[in-house]
Amino acid sequence: MSFRIGYRTLKTAVGAGLAVAIAQWLQLDFYGSAAIITILCISVTRRDSLKVSWARIVSCMIGMAISGLLFEIMGYEPWTLAIIIVLFIPIVVMLKMNAGIATSSVIILHLYTVADMSVSLIINELLLIVIGVGVALLMNLYMPNSDKALRVYQKDIEEHFKTILHELSIYLRHGESKWEGSEISETVDLLQKGQSLAIRNIQNHILRYDDQYYYYFRMREKQFEILERLMPYVSQIHETVIQSETVADFLDELSNAVSPANRVPYFLERLRQMKDGFKEMPLPETREEFEIRSSLLYILHELEEYLQIKDRLWNHADKKKL
Repeated sequence: MSFRIGYRTLKTAVGAGLAVAIAQWLQLDFYGSAAIITILCISVTRRDSLKVSWARIVSCMIGMAISGLLFEIMGYEPWTLAIIIVLFIPIVVMLKMNAGIATSSVIILHLYTVADMSVSLIINELLLIVIGVGVALLMNLYMPNSDKALRVYQKDIEEHFKTILHELSIYLRHGESKWEGSEISETVDLLQKGQSLAIRNIQNHILRYDDQYYYYFRMREKQFEILERLMPYVSQIHETVIQSETVADFLDELSNAVSPANRVPYFLERLRQMKDGFKEMPLPETREEFEIRSSLLYILHELEEYLQIKDRLWNHADKKKL
């Protein structure tokens, strides 16, 4: 494994140093804690950073209130500290502010160490919290642009879709194929990674809850499920009929047209023409021909759903002006 310093590590290091520098400049006690708060608040996404920072601020306020009250009433003793933690943690968990437990514990220990609940100490702790959280939010303003990586995932998925559709057409034409099917598992992996990155990209926008890549990967995932359903039916067709060639030609045309562009109306019309053409053909003469044509009709039905999925999700994306 190669040694690598990521952007998040650099942000954390710079943020920790900056937080300590500000706390020292203000001559705060326990100035090193500002760095700890900053490190804890730097997150993977901007939205998560805001959520975590808010949880830490609220939990610190609760921790200071509970500990200040009990230390003054019961004394600055280890058993008092234990009681404070027993009361504090369930309250924070109940309020769903679990992320602030570690930061609040640091503040509570400061109060215990000084053993004097004064106004200057409260101000000191509040400034440490503000500096730590503020610097973390400042560092999290920078997030790397994910568009390039998302476009790479999009391109790779489209190439895999083209291969799968083309190989299905080969099988319909010849009743066999030398294809090993590696694109199937690779597509699953690409879809998972692409969706994860798209969701993270959304989380880096405070007021945006979806985007075109989110809809794209969601669309491809549903289309891929249909392609997986098709495969057993295609593999059952060992002999070719006239209709097999027609469907194979359609699959090849569909393979060549795989892209984010929406050409659904054209292909839906082609499907309708094929179905009408099949109805006008003579009835099957053998049971085997009947089964083959039934499988082909099912394949056309699934391909129609494959196209309509794209049409529905892309129309939804257009309504949101993506």
